[in-house]
Amino acid sequence: METDQVAAALLPWFDRHGRKDLPWQQDPSPYRVWVSEIMLQQTRVAVVLPYFARFLVRFPAVTDLAAADRDQILHLWSGLGYYARARNLHKAARLIVADHGGCLPDDIQQLQALPGIGRSTAGAILSLARGQRHPILDGNAKRVLARCFAVPGWPGQGAVLRRLWALAETCTPREGVRAYNQAIMDLGATLCTRHEPGCDRCPLAQGCLARRAGTPTAFPEPKPRKDLPVRALRLLVVRNPAGEILLERRAPTGIWGGLWSLPECDPEQDASDWCRQHLGAVPRRVEMLPVRRHTFSHFLLDIGPLRVELPSDATAIADTDRALWRDPRRPGTLGLAAPIARILREITNTHPTP
Repeated sequence: METDQVAAALLPWFDRHGRKDLPWQQDPSPYRVWVSEIMLQQTRVAVVLPYFARFLVRFPAVTDLAAADRDQILHLWSGLGYYARARNLHKAARLIVADHGGCLPDDIQQLQALPGIGRSTAGAILSLARGQRHPILDGNAKRVLARCFAVPGWPGQGAVLRRLWALAETCTPREGVRAYNQAIMDLGATLCTRHEPGCDRCPLAQGCLARRAGTPTAFPEPKPRKDLPVRALRLLVVRNPAGEILLERRAPTGIWGGLWSLPECDPEQDASDWCRQHLGAVPRRVEMLPVRRHTFSHFLLDIGPLRVELPSDATAIADTDRALWRDPRRPGTLGLAAPIARILREITNTHPTP
């Protein structure tokens, strides 16, 4: 297939079969497209839909997002994962208000200078919201182009990525770019899927080199596999006499950066010693809860919670911006990582407030 034939085949297919009812398509402003593109990074549309709806109700404009407290943003992001996306969204919103008059820039270089916005995201914002001619190369587009032109190798390799960007550039039409970019994403999401591509219904099937070779799923090549390292994390579920749980805000970077979590204790340190050191109290009970494993993209995390009950005469510790007490049944609008929220629900269900 020649590169100039891709759009000619895709656009009629999109007219008949493309997705046109997604919420960010109904009012494709730069802000709405930006939020959707960030949420959709490494996340399926079905997962994003309710998060996008809640987020836009609370932050309908970039000025609302810029003025928001970080906890409000992380709370609405809780469970969506990859929390650096939310932190960068917040940082970028404040820069947009401070440096661009509250409007996302129409220049792609200025867009890419904002936190969390790369070349493909910037291209998607300007093409889908403004109709500007910019190629995109999200995961779906990479798969479609790699198969159509039988591009060998893993897209994470520099040479392979450069080849795919060159194809994306030459395949993107001068006219109808908004529909084309949405079409190539839709094709990858609905037909040209990773494991069971619907080649019999694909508008590019006739010229697809991977299909012609009989090996469509061989492209693109997967990331080279390697065993993920396993890390251990000891967390303390410290409960005061009122039944409240101690939460601490994590550092701005690293896992669950900026989120509220349970206090972390060195696996070699005794929980009673930690309580004496940090809370000035000796717990009346310490109980090991089941270890649970959480998978990150680059490592596995084994979380070992310890349930710690403080005595009735424990001195109250005042809330600060780094630590606070919360009723696990009513954590409020705190940003909690999904594993932490699950532990709190488990505590509420199996160990009710005394």
